[in-house]
Amino acid sequence: MERNTLSPATTLPADASRMSRPQRAAAAIKDWVVERGMRPGDRLPGESELMAHFGMAKGTIREALRVLEAQGLIRTRTGPGGGAFVNEVTEARARALLGNYFYFNEISIRDIYELRHALEPLLVAQLAGTLGEGQLEQLAAVMTAYETPPETIDEAEQHRMAELDFHALLASFSENALLRFQCRFLFSLLKELTICRKIYRREIPGFRKAGRDYQSRLLQALREGDSGAAKAIMRAHLNAAQTTMEQQESVVLRQFLSESEER
Repeated sequence: MERNTLSPATTLPADASRMSRPQRAAAAIKDWVVERGMRPGDRLPGESELMAHFGMAKGTIREALRVLEAQGLIRTRTGPGGGAFVNEVTEARARALLGNYFYFNEISIRDIYELRHALEPLLVAQLAGTLGEGQLEQLAAVMTAYETPPETIDEAEQHRMAELDFHALLASFSENALLRFQCRFLFSLLKELTICRKIYRREIPGFRKAGRDYQSRLLQALREGDSGAAKAIMRAHLNAAQTTMEQQESVVLRQFLSESEER
């Protein structure tokens, strides 16, 4: 197996002056991994080689590796055959980390739907006529989870989550990794935002049926390869969903303010 030694051509990033020493080393190691085309499971050079290449102390290099490990880009293993290894950041972990960034930011339903309006019509236009029968059957199978009206509030919430799963599964079929991730991240926000969870536990007459009707029509357009119809249906679906969600958002917020005043 080829030994992963550092090339003299490896350089520090252009914005290194704004970084701490460990951050500079971490960024350079990351660039080196990309330049070498290393894959998950490949082993990084040892500490002594990293120290010699960057001219940094052992403590700095170790801290750089901790930075990369915290980012999920490497994993370390002790004992025989141990060391630092390239690690793949899963989509779920990336969504969770990005969600943490927005945790203390006030994101509204309108914010999310503005991006959904920009991304999802594009998504379905690209997918029209490209999905196999197995993929279409997977989407139809998700829809069976909310085929009949819910009998309890808990079941209503489960239906709403399944409706979002339909859109997440649809996005997973995209070959555009960035579009796929952005769409699925928005769905995760809609599942996790406190205001959304409160809305999902409310009785909203017609919401489930309207959403399911749009999805049924969308499946037909995707099957027929009609990208124009798919885009139009998705736009109408998002308009209707946003209107309902924003109406419910106002109701929930008014209720919260009323309860606060009573206290």
